[in-house]
Amino acid sequence: MDVKKYITSGILELYVAGVLSEKENLEVHANAMEYPEILTEIEAIEAAILELTAKASSVKPHSFQSVKLKIDDDGPKVIPISKDKDSNWTQYLGWAASILLAIGLFMVYNQNKVLQSELEVVEFENNRLEQQIADSDTSLKKTKSLLNTIRDKDITVVPLGGQTVSPTSYAKAYWNKQEEKVFIDAQGLPEPPDGFVYQVWSLKLSPLTPTSMGLLEDFAMDENKVFALNNPNESEAFGITLEPAGGSESPNLEQLYTLGVVSTS
Repeated sequence: MDVKKYITSGILELYVAGVLSEKENLEVHANAMEYPEILTEIEAIEAAILELTAKASSVKPHSFQSVKLKIDDDGPKVIPISKDKDSNWTQYLGWAASILLAIGLFMVYNQNKVLQSELEVVEFENNRLEQQIADSDTSLKKTKSLLNTIRDKDITVVPLGGQTVSPTSYAKAYWNKQEEKVFIDAQGLPEPPDGFVYQVWSLKLSPLTPTSMGLLEDFAMDENKVFALNNPNESEAFGITLEPAGGSESPNLEQLYTLGVVSTS
Protein backbone atom coordinates (compact mmCIF):
# COMPACT_ATOMS: atom_id res chain seq x y z
CA MET A 1 0.00 0.00 0.00
CA ASP A 2 1.10 3.53 -0.76
CA VAL A 3 0.59 4.90 2.78
CA LYS A 4 1.37 8.50 1.83
CA LYS A 5 -1.17 8.46 -1.00
CA TYR A 6 -3.74 6.79 1.26
CA ILE A 7 -3.31 9.46 3.94
CA THR A 8 -3.69 12.32 1.45
CA SER A 9 -6.79 10.78 -0.21
CA GLY A 10 -9.15 12.37 2.33
CA ILE A 11 -10.65 9.09 3.53
CA LEU A 12 -9.21 9.52 7.04
CA GLU A 13 -11.06 12.83 7.49
CA LEU A 14 -14.31 11.13 6.40
CA TYR A 15 -13.56 8.26 8.81
CA VAL A 16 -13.17 10.68 11.73
CA ALA A 17 -16.39 12.47 10.69
CA GLY A 18 -18.23 9.13 10.79
CA VAL A 19 -19.70 9.32 7.28
CA LEU A 20 -18.16 6.15 5.86
CA SER A 21 -19.97 2.85 5.47
CA GLU A 22 -19.40 0.06 7.99
CA LYS A 23 -17.22 -1.81 5.48
CA GLU A 24 -15.12 1.30 4.82
CA ASN A 25 -14.78 1.99 8.56
CA LEU A 26 -13.51 -1.54 9.14
CA GLU A 27 -11.04 -1.16 6.28
CA VAL A 28 -9.68 2.13 7.66
CA HIS A 29 -9.44 0.64 11.16
CA ALA A 30 -7.54 -2.40 9.84
CA ASN A 31 -5.12 -0.17 7.95
CA ALA A 32 -4.59 1.98 11.02
CA MET A 33 -3.72 -1.10 13.05
CA GLU A 34 -1.26 -2.26 10.38
CA TYR A 35 0.40 1.07 9.55
CA PRO A 36 1.42 3.34 12.49
CA GLU A 37 1.59 6.34 10.12
CA ILE A 38 -2.14 6.04 9.39
CA LEU A 39 -3.03 5.74 13.09
CA THR A 40 -0.89 8.79 13.90
CA GLU A 41 -2.64 10.80 11.17
CA ILE A 42 -6.10 9.79 12.47
CA GLU A 43 -5.14 10.89 15.99
CA ALA A 44 -3.85 14.20 14.61
CA ILE A 45 -7.13 14.80 12.74
CA GLU A 46 -9.19 13.97 15.82
CA ALA A 47 -7.09 16.30 17.97
CA ALA A 48 -7.46 19.15 15.48
CA ILE A 49 -11.22 18.68 15.20
CA LEU A 50 -11.61 18.56 18.98
CA GLU A 51 -9.65 21.79 19.24
CA LEU A 52 -11.84 23.48 16.62
CA THR A 53 -14.98 22.14 18.26
CA ALA A 54 -13.88 23.44 21.64
CA LYS A 55 -13.30 26.90 20.19
CA ALA A 56 -16.66 26.85 18.44
CA SER A 57 -18.54 25.75 21.56
CA SER A 58 -16.86 28.41 23.66
CA VAL A 59 -18.60 31.08 21.58
CA LYS A 60 -22.12 31.17 23.05
CA PRO A 61 -24.93 31.51 20.47
CA HIS A 62 -27.11 34.63 20.73
CA SER A 63 -29.45 34.19 23.65
CA PHE A 64 -32.89 35.65 24.27
CA GLN A 65 -32.03 36.08 27.95
CA SER A 66 -31.03 39.75 27.58
CA VAL A 67 -34.26 40.49 25.66
CA LYS A 68 -36.32 38.67 28.27
CA LEU A 69 -34.77 40.71 31.08
CA LYS A 70 -35.60 43.88 29.17
CA ILE A 71 -39.22 42.77 28.78
CA ASP A 72 -39.43 41.79 32.46
CA ASP A 73 -38.36 45.29 33.40
CA ASP A 74 -40.54 47.24 30.96
CA GLY A 75 -43.64 45.17 30.23
CA PRO A 76 -45.99 42.48 31.37
CA LYS A 77 -44.85 39.05 32.32
CA VAL A 78 -44.98 36.34 29.66
CA ILE A 79 -45.12 32.63 30.08
CA PRO A 80 -41.59 31.25 29.55
CA ILE A 81 -41.18 28.59 26.88
CA SER A 82 -38.61 25.85 27.45
CA LYS A 83 -35.81 26.04 24.83
CA ASP A 84 -33.43 23.39 26.17
CA LYS A 85 -34.16 21.08 23.28
CA ASP A 86 -33.63 23.85 20.71
CA SER A 87 -30.41 24.95 22.43
CA ASN A 88 -29.01 21.43 22.36
CA TRP A 89 -29.97 21.04 18.71
CA THR A 90 -28.32 24.38 17.87
CA GLN A 91 -25.18 23.33 19.72
CA TYR A 92 -25.07 20.02 17.82
CA LEU A 93 -25.44 21.91 14.54
CA GLY A 94 -22.50 24.11 15.58
CA TRP A 95 -20.36 21.09 16.32
CA ALA A 96 -21.32 19.44 13.03
CA ALA A 97 -20.47 22.61 11.13
CA SER A 98 -17.12 22.80 12.92
CA ILE A 99 -16.34 19.18 12.06
CA LEU A 100 -17.27 19.67 8.40
CA LEU A 101 -15.17 22.84 8.28
CA ALA A 102 -12.20 21.04 9.82
CA ILE A 103 -12.55 18.17 7.34
CA GLY A 104 -12.67 20.63 4.47
CA LEU A 105 -9.61 22.47 5.73
CA PHE A 106 -7.65 19.23 6.17
CA MET A 107 -8.57 18.01 2.69
CA VAL A 108 -7.55 21.32 1.10
CA TYR A 109 -4.32 21.34 3.12
CA ASN A 110 -3.45 17.78 2.11
CA GLN A 111 -4.27 18.48 -1.54
CA ASN A 112 -2.02 21.54 -1.44
CA LYS A 113 0.82 19.46 0.03
CA VAL A 114 0.44 16.86 -2.73
CA LEU A 115 0.33 19.54 -5.41
CA GLN A 116 3.41 21.28 -3.98
CA SER A 117 5.27 17.97 -3.87
CA GLU A 118 4.37 17.24 -7.49
CA LEU A 119 5.48 20.71 -8.57
CA GLU A 120 8.82 20.22 -6.82
CA VAL A 121 9.31 16.90 -8.63
CA VAL A 122 8.51 18.51 -11.99
CA GLU A 123 10.88 21.41 -11.28
CA PHE A 124 13.66 18.99 -10.28
CA GLU A 125 13.17 16.96 -13.47
CA ASN A 126 13.23 20.12 -15.59
CA ASN A 127 16.46 21.30 -13.96
CA ARG A 128 18.03 17.87 -14.44
CA LEU A 129 17.01 17.79 -18.10
CA GLU A 130 18.42 21.27 -18.68
CA GLN A 131 21.71 20.21 -17.06
CA GLN A 132 21.86 17.08 -19.21
CA ILE A 133 21.32 19.16 -22.34
CA ALA A 134 24.05 21.61 -21.26
CA ASP A 135 26.44 18.74 -20.47
CA SER A 136 25.70 17.09 -23.82
CA ASP A 137 26.34 20.35 -25.65
CA THR A 138 29.64 20.85 -23.81
CA SER A 139 30.67 17.25 -24.47
CA LEU A 140 29.83 17.60 -28.17
CA LYS A 141 31.89 20.78 -28.50
CA LYS A 142 34.80 19.14 -26.69
CA THR A 143 34.61 16.09 -28.96
CA LYS A 144 34.57 18.22 -32.11
CA SER A 145 37.54 20.22 -30.84
CA LEU A 146 39.50 17.04 -30.13
CA LEU A 147 38.67 15.60 -33.56
CA ASN A 148 39.82 18.79 -35.28
CA THR A 149 43.04 18.70 -33.26
CA ILE A 150 44.01 15.08 -33.93
CA ARG A 151 43.12 15.39 -37.61
CA ASP A 152 45.47 18.32 -38.08
CA LYS A 153 48.06 17.65 -40.82
CA ASP A 154 50.89 18.62 -38.46
CA ILE A 155 49.96 15.99 -35.87
CA THR A 156 52.37 13.10 -35.29
CA VAL A 157 50.58 9.92 -34.23
CA VAL A 158 52.53 7.54 -31.98
CA PRO A 159 50.95 4.16 -31.12
CA LEU A 160 51.81 2.92 -27.63
CA GLY A 161 51.78 -0.85 -27.23
CA GLY A 162 51.22 -2.93 -24.10
CA GLN A 163 54.22 -4.03 -22.05
CA THR A 164 55.06 -6.96 -19.76
CA VAL A 165 52.94 -5.81 -16.81
CA SER A 166 49.84 -5.40 -19.03
CA PRO A 167 50.29 -6.86 -22.54
CA THR A 168 46.70 -6.08 -23.60
CA SER A 169 46.97 -2.37 -22.81
CA TYR A 170 47.36 0.21 -25.56
CA ALA A 171 47.20 3.96 -26.11
CA LYS A 172 47.94 6.63 -28.71
CA ALA A 173 49.83 9.90 -28.50
CA TYR A 174 48.87 12.77 -30.84
CA TRP A 175 51.81 15.17 -30.80
CA ASN A 176 51.55 18.69 -32.15
CA LYS A 177 55.15 19.88 -32.13
CA GLN A 178 54.30 23.45 -33.12
CA GLU A 179 51.87 23.92 -30.24
CA GLU A 180 54.02 21.76 -27.91
CA LYS A 181 51.04 19.65 -26.90
CA VAL A 182 50.37 15.93 -26.75
CA PHE A 183 46.91 14.40 -26.61
CA ILE A 184 46.91 10.96 -25.01
CA ASP A 185 44.09 8.63 -26.02
CA ALA A 186 44.09 6.25 -23.03
CA GLN A 187 40.94 4.28 -23.89
CA GLY A 188 42.98 1.07 -23.96
CA LEU A 189 44.26 1.38 -20.39
CA PRO A 190 42.52 -0.35 -17.46
CA GLU A 191 41.18 1.80 -14.67
CA PRO A 192 43.98 2.42 -12.16
CA PRO A 193 43.53 0.95 -8.66
CA ASP A 194 42.78 3.22 -5.70
CA GLY A 195 45.78 5.24 -4.63
CA PHE A 196 47.48 5.10 -8.04
CA VAL A 197 47.56 7.25 -11.17
CA TYR A 198 48.92 6.96 -14.71
CA GLN A 199 51.91 9.17 -15.47
CA VAL A 200 53.08 10.02 -19.00
CA TRP A 201 56.77 10.31 -19.84
CA SER A 202 58.69 11.88 -22.70
CA LEU A 203 61.74 9.72 -23.39
CA LYS A 204 65.17 10.28 -24.90
CA LEU A 205 66.48 6.86 -25.84
CA SER A 206 70.25 7.20 -25.85
CA PRO A 207 70.90 7.43 -23.05
CA LEU A 208 67.45 6.69 -21.64
CA THR A 209 66.27 9.98 -20.16
CA PRO A 210 62.65 10.24 -18.93
CA THR A 211 60.88 13.57 -18.41
CA SER A 212 57.44 13.69 -16.81
CA MET A 213 54.73 15.27 -18.96
CA GLY A 214 52.00 14.99 -16.34
CA LEU A 215 49.31 12.74 -14.89
CA LEU A 216 46.12 11.31 -16.35
CA GLU A 217 43.99 12.79 -13.55
CA ASP A 218 40.39 11.70 -12.85
CA PHE A 219 40.81 8.77 -15.19
CA ALA A 220 37.61 6.99 -14.16
CA MET A 221 35.49 10.16 -14.46
CA ASP A 222 36.71 11.10 -17.95
CA GLU A 223 34.32 9.61 -20.52
CA ASN A 224 36.50 10.25 -23.58
CA LYS A 225 39.73 9.12 -21.91
CA VAL A 226 41.60 11.78 -23.94
CA PHE A 227 44.02 13.95 -21.96
CA ALA A 228 45.88 17.06 -23.13
CA LEU A 229 49.45 17.51 -21.82
CA ASN A 230 52.19 20.04 -22.50
CA ASN A 231 55.31 18.70 -24.18
CA PRO A 232 58.13 21.14 -24.96
CA ASN A 233 60.58 18.21 -25.14
CA GLU A 234 62.38 16.70 -28.13
CA SER A 235 60.72 13.37 -27.55
CA GLU A 236 61.97 10.17 -29.14
CA ALA A 237 59.38 7.96 -27.41
CA PHE A 238 56.44 8.12 -25.03
CA GLY A 239 55.69 5.83 -22.10
CA ILE A 240 52.90 5.50 -19.55
CA THR A 241 53.55 4.06 -16.10
CA LEU A 242 51.38 3.40 -13.07
CA GLU A 243 52.61 5.49 -10.14
CA PRO A 244 51.42 6.28 -6.59
CA ALA A 245 48.87 9.12 -6.36
CA GLY A 246 50.59 12.45 -6.96
CA GLY A 247 53.11 10.96 -9.40
CA SER A 248 56.81 10.15 -9.17
CA GLU A 249 60.07 11.95 -10.02
CA SER A 250 61.23 8.99 -12.08
CA PRO A 251 59.23 6.20 -13.75
CA ASN A 252 58.74 2.81 -12.19
CA LEU A 253 59.70 0.67 -15.18
CA GLU A 254 58.24 -2.42 -13.52
CA GLN A 255 54.87 -0.69 -13.90
CA LEU A 256 55.38 0.40 -17.52
CA TYR A 257 51.99 -0.18 -19.14
CA THR A 258 52.55 1.19 -22.66
CA LEU A 259 55.48 2.36 -24.75
CA GLY A 260 55.77 3.82 -28.25
CA VAL A 261 58.69 5.16 -30.34
CA VAL A 262 58.30 8.30 -32.44
CA SER A 263 58.73 7.50 -36.14
CA THR A 264 61.74 9.20 -37.71
CA SER A 265 60.38 8.99 -41.26
